[in-house]
Amino acid sequence: MEAYARALSWAIPFFLFLIALEAVAARRMGVPVNRGADTISSLSSGITNVVKDVLGLSVAIISYAWLVRHLALITLEATWLVYLVAFVVKDFSGYWVHRLEHEVNVLWNRHIIHHSSEEFNLSCALRQSISSFLSFAAIFMIPAAILGVPAEVFAVVAPLHLFAQFWYHTRLIGRMGWLEHVFVTPSHHRVHHAINPEYLDRNYGQILILWDKWFGTFQPELPHVPPVYGVKRPVKTWNPIHINFQHLGLLIRDAWYTRSWRDRLRIWWMPTGWRPADVQQRFPVPAVDHPGHLVKYDSRPSRAMLIWSWGLLAFTLVLMLVLFDRIAQIPLVDLFLYGAFLMMSVYCLTSVLDRHPHARMYTILWAMAGGTLLLRSGGSWYGLGAAASLTVGAGLLAAVVSLLFVAIAPSGRISGAQPQSGG
Repeated sequence: MEAYARALSWAIPFFLFLIALEAVAARRMGVPVNRGADTISSLSSGITNVVKDVLGLSVAIISYAWLVRHLALITLEATWLVYLVAFVVKDFSGYWVHRLEHEVNVLWNRHIIHHSSEEFNLSCALRQSISSFLSFAAIFMIPAAILGVPAEVFAVVAPLHLFAQFWYHTRLIGRMGWLEHVFVTPSHHRVHHAINPEYLDRNYGQILILWDKWFGTFQPELPHVPPVYGVKRPVKTWNPIHINFQHLGLLIRDAWYTRSWRDRLRIWWMPTGWRPADVQQRFPVPAVDHPGHLVKYDSRPSRAMLIWSWGLLAFTLVLMLVLFDRIAQIPLVDLFLYGAFLMMSVYCLTSVLDRHPHARMYTILWAMAGGTLLLRSGGSWYGLGAAASLTVGAGLLAAVVSLLFVAIAPSGRISGAQPQSGG
């Protein structure tokens, strides 16, 4: 927990710098890759994911350490070659987990957040799941366990492997020559994020594109088919917490309303998107049949709403980094309360962007929760001192007071952007 938090304390500012750099480069190149509300939603999703991971809110069905203890035939030392083997095994496992998330109905819920943005940029790489409570990746790492690759090696490799998947979420880099034959590139991953029929459910690789070529899921980017991004059933919200459980909610409702017991049992393991015929007829869900005509979600936030949301996002990011820095000194109960408070921050700011009718009430409740944490920390915000505590209190008050001057008219989730014309 502490080691991962320290790694994130370095990685997050670096990622934010690259996102800002991409935005500047895109503006100079005249390529519209960012929208304010979409970027805020992506960064907010990143906050929820890293907080959930740092707090360890997931369970491994079978841990790799257990596999090594019970299956290892030999014991290997942690040499550079062993690290390389571990990286390749991790990538192999990542390919199959990723593929299953796309192809199995219930598993799609833990991955939909990553594809929910209708833009494709570095910030959308941070749209990661908080609904993946069970990990089964170790099942595909059994060969490494038999060879005795130490679990400590994977503890080092795993975050490096994850961070290495950030850079290729961009439209500003074209084809990359010979690298296209071996590694996942921006071109390959643009295909993966697209909902065009030619591109759907292709290029699952995370670092090596070789797995897709060997297992029949590779698709190059076609010059005459510009990618259109998003999901087939648009999420129509900026709130990443809603997005994380939207598909699961649909599965639960379909399983409840279908008249077929057989369908109630099999809906979870059917191909992604499958619904029982009777509920499909009674409760249709709009889907994108012609990607080129997709109208991007746009709640039309005012300039004041965007400024307020950016401010609360920055405030939340700072408080998150404080959590990571003080994680060893904060009592366990307070760690989870702190994490819940950060989740509330995300819920509030994205509700404002959605122009949700209860956004002001959510924000007042959030400020009250923050005040409670101030009291629990003894007026020092978990050891940072009275000045820091006063700053946090001022931030809570400023967020509530300034929100009173931000117009949040319920809009029925307006989708008013122009149809996508491609990548």
